[in-house]
Amino acid sequence: MLTTSELHDIAKKAERIFARYGLPCCLTGGVACQLYGTTRLPNDVDLVVLTTTYQQEELKRMLVKADPQFYLVSSKDPYATYKVLWYRFGTIYSGFARRCKVDLLAPGIMNIPDVPKRYIETIGGLPAMPLMLLLFMKLQARTDHRDSPKDFMHPKQWSDVFDINQLLDIASCRGETIREKTKWMPQSFVDAALSRIREYIANIPESKSKWRAIGYDRVQSMPR
Repeated sequence: MLTTSELHDIAKKAERIFARYGLPCCLTGGVACQLYGTTRLPNDVDLVVLTTTYQQEELKRMLVKADPQFYLVSSKDPYATYKVLWYRFGTIYSGFARRCKVDLLAPGIMNIPDVPKRYIETIGGLPAMPLMLLLFMKLQARTDHRDSPKDFMHPKQWSDVFDINQLLDIASCRGETIREKTKWMPQSFVDAALSRIREYIANIPESKSKWRAIGYDRVQSMPR
């Protein structure tokens, strides 16, 4: 199990390397959730690099070139054309080294919208995806994991539910509302999220009050 400190160190290294290229980035996934206050321990680093100039494979190679502790391995999928990015701790001993998977994303991938730099939150010295966007991405992850054709992905939806419920409480405590915090997001992205919220409430009715606390009922009944 990796420590929170180790995960943060990886993220900081990657952020500094991309900064040399003038590329802002923000954390998403479990590390971003934890920065906002969720309690589930993440086991990898998910970073959104805010660029439309470079492809994912180019971004991976930037890190590998800049720091030898980042390295690439072939995917287990024999038909895959991409490499998987890992971060190695220390040196290899007897063929084994502790390591961490690093996923690099960019706007457009997984429907991630382009995030204006002014909306990125700095928490503990790390850039975090805006909370409402992070919540919407977790909703999407929950649906994707549940509907995946790969059976081993299905249990991950319950980790997503755990994160979503805690993020809802955190957003409510911060006074955030859907209407106010989604003005910059593409309408199609927000509409898809609202559809997932309806489904989430139908599946988990006890969450209805949490969604109401961040203004879901109001955004449903009024035009944007």
